[in-house]
Amino acid sequence: MESGQGNRHFGLIAMALVLVANILFALNVIAMKVVVDASAPLLSVALRMGVVFLICAPALRVMPGRTGWLMLYGFLNGGLFLLLLNLALFMATNVGALAIAGQLSVPFSLLLGALLLGERLNAGKIAGVILAFAGVAALVFDPHILGEIPAVLVMASAAMIWGSGTLVQRKLIGVSVMNGQAWNGLMGVVTLAPFALMFERPAIAGLVHVGWVPIAWFAFSCVGATVVGQGTLAWLLQRYPVSTVMPLMLASPVMSTLFASLYFDTRITPIMIGGGTLALMGVVFIALSQDRKGQA
Repeated sequence: MESGQGNRHFGLIAMALVLVANILFALNVIAMKVVVDASAPLLSVALRMGVVFLICAPALRVMPGRTGWLMLYGFLNGGLFLLLLNLALFMATNVGALAIAGQLSVPFSLLLGALLLGERLNAGKIAGVILAFAGVAALVFDPHILGEIPAVLVMASAAMIWGSGTLVQRKLIGVSVMNGQAWNGLMGVVTLAPFALMFERPAIAGLVHVGWVPIAWFAFSCVGATVVGQGTLAWLLQRYPVSTVMPLMLASPVMSTLFASLYFDTRITPIMIGGGTLALMGVVFIALSQDRKGQA
């Protein structure tokens, strides 16, 4: 089964889908920051996943032998990851710092893939990840974002959860993207809505005063980033090894840093430029590194 996935050629269509997912995830950092600032961390995630569930509900299916994995995937990806991400956004003023810290999801995914799924990392991928880590380290320790360390640590925790969720997706081969996203939305709502009702009642009452800009970004976050973006990533992870797909997602946090700087009018420092360059070089190393296992 999975050996066949390892032999599948990663062609132009797959690369195009990776680019689409990277752009959608990068823009989603802006969307979530705007929405969180206009509402509250728990509430914004619960509403987002509620909309995702409504969109995908017609595709919801109970799958014998897979339902437990679907629920775990939804809890990790639609619940815990988004909760930690929103908390980090709520705590932070420099969104670019969080986008950079999000790169840790790739090393987490690769490490867990190697430990739990037996996927091998060749020298090129290892070199690329090390180079990307160097870029992250340079950016995270920029003196301009020292005050963001608590938010960065929360974001690192979110990255670990997200990396774990990508491995669960490997157990969902053959599950339709819409069915997976329906479970994602359902578990997100079930996990977070009760806490939003308990702790964020003032924010719920204030929803009537939310402007059109947060609403537009909210719609993008629900449809563009969650349904299309995560659905695309799920499709890729069902067909290719984690060690092939996840390193290519390193481009997203770098894009997020640039997009956030332009949108929120925050300056990009020389350290950010240097660190971003290192991270992109790591992506190139990884993208050009071929898996030779299975060709013997």
